[in-house]
Amino acid sequence: MLSTGDTVLFFFLALSCEVLGTIGGFGSSLFFVPIAGFFFDFYTVLGITALLHVASNLSKIGLFRQGFSSHIVIQMGLPAVIFVLVGAWLTDRIQPVQLEWALSVFLIVLSGLLLVRKDFRMKDSSAVLVGGGILSGFMAGLLGTGGAVRGIVLSSLGLGSEAFIATSALIDIGVDSSRLAVYIAHGFVGTSSWLLFPFLAVSGFVGSWCGKKILDIIPEAYFRTLVLFLVMATGISALFKLLL
Repeated sequence: MLSTGDTVLFFFLALSCEVLGTIGGFGSSLFFVPIAGFFFDFYTVLGITALLHVASNLSKIGLFRQGFSSHIVIQMGLPAVIFVLVGAWLTDRIQPVQLEWALSVFLIVLSGLLLVRKDFRMKDSSAVLVGGGILSGFMAGLLGTGGAVRGIVLSSLGLGSEAFIATSALIDIGVDSSRLAVYIAHGFVGTSSWLLFPFLAVSGFVGSWCGKKILDIIPEAYFRTLVLFLVMATGISALFKLLL
């Protein structure tokens, strides 16, 4: 169990992750998974991340419900749901430390590439959508976060911020619900995790709402660079945690 001080700090950080995840369009798990790893073991982190995401994505669908793309949801969402089950099923067959190393390196490399290639774009095609769905779903199931891959694909399609976030959230609902079922079967979601759920739900809604308000008044592009630097810093801090 966390101390009172650690509990307050944990939920403040969860709220901050939601705000940044909404602004950046990558989703909160990119920040939340490595940060939560300072408070809980890796398997518990996977479970509470799925709980947080279910709540936060329901909030995003309500807050950013204008203009989502149904064909993107289908072409990207269906393979993501299938492969998140594959990734989640493999989690208890791989050593947690290997997963944590993979996540740390992934965060550092991805953020570095996106900082260098700010104008990176991909073609709008079924192959790109299906491939992005497969990779993002598999990584979400195995490492707890696949939003960065999905964000890269969606950002290349020229969607407005509201359509971008609503489309991503609809896909994520299927992904997170599916992996949550597998994590529960694996025993990753215990009583303590369910006790955290009401507070995670509040963090998810308030963080999404705050992120929307910020996007309403400040150009999203200015925050993308900040978010990517924070992603890199998060990956580096998680890497140092493994090295100590």
